[in-house]
Amino acid sequence: MSAPPAIHTFSIVAHDPGEGSWGVAVASKFLAVGAVVPYARAGVGAVATQSLANLSYGADGLALLAQGLPAAEALARLTAADEGREHRQAGLVDAQGRATTFTGASCMPWAGGLTGDGFAVQGNILAGEGVVRAIATAYEHATGELADRLHAALLAGDRAGGDRRGRQSAALLVVKPGGSYGGYNDRYVDLRVDDHPDPVVELGNLLQLHHLFFGASRPEERLTIDHALAAELQALLARLGYYQGEPDGAWSAATQAAFAAFTGTENLEERVDVAKGLIDPPALEYIRRRFAA
Repeated sequence: MSAPPAIHTFSIVAHDPGEGSWGVAVASKFLAVGAVVPYARAGVGAVATQSLANLSYGADGLALLAQGLPAAEALARLTAADEGREHRQAGLVDAQGRATTFTGASCMPWAGGLTGDGFAVQGNILAGEGVVRAIATAYEHATGELADRLHAALLAGDRAGGDRRGRQSAALLVVKPGGSYGGYNDRYVDLRVDDHPDPVVELGNLLQLHHLFFGASRPEERLTIDHALAAELQALLARLGYYQGEPDGAWSAATQAAFAAFTGTENLEERVDVAKGLIDPPALEYIRRRFAA
C-alpha cells in the first residue's frame, strides 16, 4: 500500500476569550486542505493536523481537550500513541487559550512552529522560518473578529513565501457557541477555497461576503428606510421586476412584500427588518453597488 499524501502546509490555531471563539486558518499546495487539517469545537478548542497528517488527531485531540486536558498534555498523548509521530505536525489550543505545537524530526524542511498568547503557528516545506514568524506577528497586530485576524495572519505567511511548492487551497474555520446561521450549532465561519491560483486572497473575498450576508450592525447603526430611501428602493425593485407600483416613497405593504422577496433572493434577510423599515448600512451599500442602474 502506498503512503498517504503528505499535507505540506502552514496553519494557525487560536482562541479569542472576549469573543468566545476558537479557530483554524490553513493554506497549502494541496487540494482542498480544509477537508483535512482544521478541527474545532466551541468551549473545547481547536486542532490543526498536517504534514503526513494523522487525521485522528482532529477528533481524538478535541476529545482529550473536552476532558479538560491542557493543550500540551493532549498533544503529548496524541504523539506518544502514534508510531509515525516524527512525520507529523500539529497545533492545538484549548478552552483556556493555552496553545502548543509539535513538529516531528522527519518533517520536510523548512518545518517548525511557535506559540504565542492564545495561538500556535506551524508549517512545513516552507520558504523559511520567516513564514511562521510573519504569521505570528500579523496575528498579534491584526484587528477585528478572530476570523479577520486569522486571515490576516494567513495572508502574511503566504506573502512571506508560504508553502515553497506554491499555492492551491486555503480554509478558515471559526466556532463559537450558537455561532451558526440560526444559532443551531457552533460553526460560525467555515470557508474553503479548494483549488485556486491565489487561494488566501480568494479566502479573504469569501470572508467579506460572510460578513455581508451574516454579519449584524449594532442597533444604533441601522438605517431607517425613510421616504427618500423607500423611493430609491422602489425604483430599484421596479427595475428588477419585484415591484409594480410607482416610486412614491411610501413603505406600503406592497413595497414591503417586494423588498422581502428581493432580500430573500439575494440572501440579505439577516441584514434587514422589513416590518420595521430598517436596513444595515453594509447591505444598503452592497445593494447600491451590485444593482446600480
